[in-house]
Amino acid sequence: MKLAALCSGGKDSTFSIYKALQNGHTVECVVTIHPSTDDSMLFHYPNCRIVKSVADAMQIPFVGVDSKMGPSKKAESQVLAQAIMKAKSAYDIEGIVHGTISSRFQNDIFRKVCSQYSLANIAPLWNVRPYDYLQTLIDSDFHIKIVSVSAMGLDFSWLGKDLTRELIDKLDVLSKRYGINISFEGGEAETITIDCPIFKRRLSIKRSKIEWDGQRGIFEILDHALIPKE
Repeated sequence: MKLAALCSGGKDSTFSIYKALQNGHTVECVVTIHPSTDDSMLFHYPNCRIVKSVADAMQIPFVGVDSKMGPSKKAESQVLAQAIMKAKSAYDIEGIVHGTISSRFQNDIFRKVCSQYSLANIAPLWNVRPYDYLQTLIDSDFHIKIVSVSAMGLDFSWLGKDLTRELIDKLDVLSKRYGINISFEGGEAETITIDCPIFKRRLSIKRSKIEWDGQRGIFEILDHALIPKE
């Protein structure tokens, strides 16, 4: 099936592309919505301009759409529908693939838009077990960096950290203590994929800065490049 991938550049959306390809689908384009503020209900804000490089790393065409609407379900659903229609018109897609794990809010929106335009809704990660899933990322040679945190137990020291087995175990402990979702689907943190098996080149971060307000923070990528894989 010909798919458009809804992609933030993070672990879940890139792994969903990986799984879609494994399952015999083709991914015709990567679709990213760039929200104007960091309080979007549906779209990732930190480093969203980097996603074109993630698409380039996979050698998949990129469709970027700027959202100037405020963070409301109706407004963001309209922007999503416009972006999907743009992808359907340009690439004749038959469905979308996304990295939703357990959010009925997100999945219901995606399913509604797909139904509206007679597209299949593909969610390869739906209902995966968070701890096992994070271990699978490591097993599958995904290199993931944490680029935002906004939950109790996750302080500024987590910003810019690479996802490792040791870090996953720390997250598991924090999950039991504070009730956070270690897959980050509740907005506890956000990530960027630096490298994975479907990248033809890897992302190299040349310059960055950390912004921390005492409760939440962002690891902002100021300069980056795609470099050959070793």
